[in-house]
Amino acid sequence: MTIRVAISMGDPSGIGAEVTCKALAGFRPRQLVPYVYGDRRVLTRAAVRFGLSLPMVTMGEPLPARGALVAVTHLPPAAAKPGKPAPAGGRAQLAYLEAAFAAVGAGSADALCTAPISKAQVQRALPDFAGHTEWLEEKSGAESSVMMLAGSRLRVALVTNHLALSAVRAAVTPARIVETVRVTHQALRSDFGLRAPRIALCAMNPHAGEGGAFGDDEARVLQPALVRLRRSGIRVGGPFPADSIFFRAARGEFDAVVALYHDQGLIPVKLIDALMADPAVNVTLGLPIVRTSPDHGVAYDLAGRGKASDSSMRAALAMATEHAARRRAGLRRSRALQRR
Repeated sequence: MTIRVAISMGDPSGIGAEVTCKALAGFRPRQLVPYVYGDRRVLTRAAVRFGLSLPMVTMGEPLPARGALVAVTHLPPAAAKPGKPAPAGGRAQLAYLEAAFAAVGAGSADALCTAPISKAQVQRALPDFAGHTEWLEEKSGAESSVMMLAGSRLRVALVTNHLALSAVRAAVTPARIVETVRVTHQALRSDFGLRAPRIALCAMNPHAGEGGAFGDDEARVLQPALVRLRRSGIRVGGPFPADSIFFRAARGEFDAVVALYHDQGLIPVKLIDALMADPAVNVTLGLPIVRTSPDHGVAYDLAGRGKASDSSMRAALAMATEHAARRRAGLRRSRALQRR
């Protein structure tokens, strides 16, 4: 089974081209056919440096069957200096994302993998840009989407993403929890291949509120959501104190944890990543397309030095390939059943 993955290069002044070319040169799932959308000069330089042999084509030209580097822009050197972001680079990042997303939408690719972008730089071209997750949800027409960080030991989905801590409490509602867990449950089945996923819900307060001593969010907001979810047949436990549930999940007691806010969920994932060399992948659940991304930023301090690790990008490419293959197999099974 051949899986074509459209890859957006990300920030031309960051490490996106480096980790992408490193990953594709040193590791590639056998069925993966990559199409990397980015800047001609930046991709050529990275491909030569890290030994990646893929043809270069210009945007709009036919895509070679074995993969290609696709030149969306040809930026002047000043607009793509390593570690020195420029306004033109902000516009370019958005152009690479749009081109890669369009390839999936047109059927030229089966999945999307996005290298890191700088939200601040993209916002110069698109002021209301909140991030990949929100942009993809709007562009794909998905009813809702969920950000998940997934490694081999721990998978964590978020009820709220990039939100000030002071705004989290009002944003965490029973309906939002129900939708997050529902989307997570479905993705664990369809994309991760788990027949009966076990999900844990994080509490909001220390010690899950300690019977109301430290807040009533657990009884007032979380428990009603859990009742609705269990009635629908979803296996979800909680609310569990955040200081212990991630350890239990990492040991295999749960298939995923649903955290209520960004740092509650991402700190344990990134700690395991750093200490145990277990690279996490940012995967967007609930979209009509498969989308993954490495779990790190543009790393301007490392750009151009050749020292950035490609482990998370390798994991992101592998997950994109695996999930797209599962979706295709599921579609074939569904069509076969319909013909009976």
